[in-house]
Amino acid sequence: MALGPLRYRPINLGRWVIWGFTTFLFVVLPLVFEQGFARTLMSQMAIMIVFALSYNMLLGQSGMLSFGHAVYSGLGAYFAIHALNMIAKGELLWPVSLLPLIGGLAGAFFGVIFGYVTTKKAGTPFAMITLGIGEMVFAASLMFPGFFGGEAGISGNRTAGGNFLGIPGLSFGPDLQVYYLIAAWCFACMVAMFALTHTPLGRMANAVRDNPERAEFIGYNTQRVRWFMLILSGFFAGIAGGLSAINFEIVTAENVSAIRSGGVLLAAFIGGVAFFFGPILGAIVFSFFAIALSEYTKAWQLYLGVFFVLIVMYAPGGLSSLILMNLRVMRFRKFKRLLDPYFGVIVAALALAFGVVLMIELTYHLTLDIALGPVVTIFGFPYDTGRPEAWVFAAAVVAGGAIAFEYMRRRFKAEWDQVQIEIEDWIRDNPED
Repeated sequence: MALGPLRYRPINLGRWVIWGFTTFLFVVLPLVFEQGFARTLMSQMAIMIVFALSYNMLLGQSGMLSFGHAVYSGLGAYFAIHALNMIAKGELLWPVSLLPLIGGLAGAFFGVIFGYVTTKKAGTPFAMITLGIGEMVFAASLMFPGFFGGEAGISGNRTAGGNFLGIPGLSFGPDLQVYYLIAAWCFACMVAMFALTHTPLGRMANAVRDNPERAEFIGYNTQRVRWFMLILSGFFAGIAGGLSAINFEIVTAENVSAIRSGGVLLAAFIGGVAFFFGPILGAIVFSFFAIALSEYTKAWQLYLGVFFVLIVMYAPGGLSSLILMNLRVMRFRKFKRLLDPYFGVIVAALALAFGVVLMIELTYHLTLDIALGPVVTIFGFPYDTGRPEAWVFAAAVVAGGAIAFEYMRRRFKAEWDQVQIEIEDWIRDNPED
């Protein structure tokens, strides 16, 4: 039998570098930031990354806007915590390290059930049906305390399974061990979901998203494609729920609530749903607001809302689109022209942000924490909310920052538009390059 011609396919070096650098970060970061809070933050970021990427399998890859994605992660978390308690009682022989797999299977199971109903419709009807299912499951979590634990939830002990592989001291009790377990699952899920985008199912999901009529015309069942993608999305969301159960050792009704579904929606949009790494960025930013910033201010939700509105208004493609647009400018060696405008915009934006934060924190303290006294410390400096000087200073910073920002924004926009025109002209004059 004659052999066909041998073909050499070069290694995608850039992809190997990116994944290698990601692995390096996963391994090194907890060794650099040794504080317990930092490791907890990174663990929750990793869980949120898996959750956001699973959500983007619906929204970004398949064009399905879901308002109830927490159903799959939450139910996966409940099954994982029950399995953990069964392990503790000796009723189940299952390693704690593979507990997220039980959550994933539970998420996929409910994806089969709920997905069969929801994917019969697309667009707005799909979104409304998912919202209804999310509210239904949340109500059930309070109606059936035998399984859901009522308002108190279900708690467990992640060390109940004993040492991992018989290795002394490796019981997933310390936060560092838990982090590395979560990081390993996060990395594996990232690789799996990225590989899925290059499969025929992943490509067909893109086709159904972009032109469902043409996909139907060439013989594909668009409802089935959406259903399969929802099942797989539920699987990875369930893994995120299982990781959450291990990390917190408790699962409550909040895990299936609309708040959690809205959170993953915000994370995906902030990062950008059009690119695979977008939800990863969004998950990191969202976790920073929800976990790190919430430790310092009660107004973190307000800041998150303002940030989200600004992203939707000025960068509809998310943070990932901003990065790629600037990389495009760098590719054509025109980024130096934007350095001065960028510096001016950033400095003015920081000044404006400082003034706005100062005004918000003064208001929050005056309305919510005035019983603690009129003085509040912001950025290391005390401000007396009972004296007009603090309010006048905050208002002056806001006004000055707004004027400077608007001036620098117009300057930056003019330079940016000129650079884009030059790039488009070059592309038009050099079509073969």
